[in-house]
Amino acid sequence: MTSFEALTQSGVQAYRAGRGAEARSLFEQALALDPPPGARRPWIMLAQACRQTGDAPAEIAALENALRDEPRSLPALLLLGDRKRLDGDDRAATDFFQTALALAANQPPAPALAALIDTARRFMADAGKRFESHLTAGLADGFGGTRMQAAIDLLLGRTQLYLQQPSMFYFPGLPQRQFYERDEFPWLAELEAQAPAIRAELEAVLAGPQGFQPYIETPEGRPPPSHSLLDNPDWSAFFLWKDGAIVEENAARCPVTMAALAKTPRPMIEGWSPMGLFSVLRPGTHIQPHNGVLNTRLICHLPLIVPPGCGFRVGNETREWEEGKTLIFDDSFEHEAWNRGQSTRVVLLFEIWRPEITPEEQAALSQVFELIGEYQGTPDFA
Repeated sequence: MTSFEALTQSGVQAYRAGRGAEARSLFEQALALDPPPGARRPWIMLAQACRQTGDAPAEIAALENALRDEPRSLPALLLLGDRKRLDGDDRAATDFFQTALALAANQPPAPALAALIDTARRFMADAGKRFESHLTAGLADGFGGTRMQAAIDLLLGRTQLYLQQPSMFYFPGLPQRQFYERDEFPWLAELEAQAPAIRAELEAVLAGPQGFQPYIETPEGRPPPSHSLLDNPDWSAFFLWKDGAIVEENAARCPVTMAALAKTPRPMIEGWSPMGLFSVLRPGTHIQPHNGVLNTRLICHLPLIVPPGCGFRVGNETREWEEGKTLIFDDSFEHEAWNRGQSTRVVLLFEIWRPEITPEEQAALSQVFELIGEYQGTPDFA
């Protein structure tokens, strides 16, 4: 009796020689036998022989059998996706190719599969464009409002999903919002009205003995944090409040700014908050993507000096600073900032409680953070 191995090898030789019908017969004979231990049944080779002879239903049946034997077979998924592509079944092709490409991203595929992987990637890109056109044609401009548009952008892959990922403390149940809008905070108009006077105080600071320090500094007696701008004055701060305490010398030079900050809904947590400072970003500086330590606060930037070429990203949304118009954001989302301009950017940076947190929760959180601080010290708020 001809062995399983001999039949399979002869089938491969016939297939390579273009004798599809002969190869198919040999593979079918091999499949009628019990394979030796550790040997794979030649379903994929049978499928390729069936394609060579133009028998699409038999090709599909062979590939489905291959997936029954090995559900995560990359060659079978790619070939079945390609078969569905050729048959015009975009939905099925998308499913098979999507699964195959996810597998290929986590395992180095065999070189022989490179062409099929390229086909799958091109198909997925084209299918995405067809799907986008289908949705766009069926929906009116402005359909459903801003949140609906954000959902559609995520669906179409125009934007990436980002979620709160604070590096130390996560408070559950809060909205996953990257930015808040200025008109949501009635107290903000009064602060922004003080922007010219606050800028005048900043300019006096910049013109005098400055008192700025690198925003990220090596802590005394502790390991240095891993940060590209560690001890670098290109990102520096003039602290008015730091770790919950007034920096008296600096605060005395900025009475208008201190009075304005006093009217904000700041956390008051011993050893932690408030935090308030002028944040300087020099030309050519890039604050790399990072996450803040908490999701219980929002960070506010009141832009005071903003040259062209500056930008700021939180999650999947990028905004530009506009002098006198506050940006409010949740820094527990991944965020980054850059100054590609020719002069220095300065914002007044301070923190506020998230508006969704009740006074009772604020009190409880304050106690928790103070206990953490007593035991572990204050974390880095970068």
